Amino acid sequence: MPLIINNNVSIPDNEIVLVPIRAQGAGGQNVNKVSSAIHLRFDIRNSSLPEVYKERLLTQNDQRITAEGVIVLKAQQFRTQEKNREDALDRLAWLIRTFTAVKKKRTPTRPSLASHQRRVEHKTQRSRIKALRKKIEGE
Repeated sequence: MPLIINNNVSIPDNEIVLVPIRAQGAGGQNVNKVSSAIHLRFDIRNSSLPEVYKERLLTQNDQRITAEGVIVLKAQQFRTQEKNREDALDRLAWLIRTFTAVKKKRTPTRPSLASHQRRVEHKTQRSRIKALRKKIEGE
């Protein structure tokens, strides 16, 4: 079953390499016997992704993308291999979605005249309040 990125883009299973490895960290005796973690490798350059996606992914400065253009993810959060496999695939899809999303262009705005006047009026009021705290000279 292909990994669906969005309505138009999906990745076939044969382009994603999933290797079971032993998980790190605490887990008692079981951690040394069972390969429950998943090591995911996805070659961007040799994939069926659209060229625009490939360019955007390869220009990212991310430690999960190697110099050869391979995304490497390690999933070991869960105790079962199946859950770690799902987690790795979800993270790959999320990574591709976020790096290839077109960011909305920001249109610069100016404060309205009324908000500018309110701000200045507030400043003058604060100034008057603070001026009343000073000592009165000449008495």
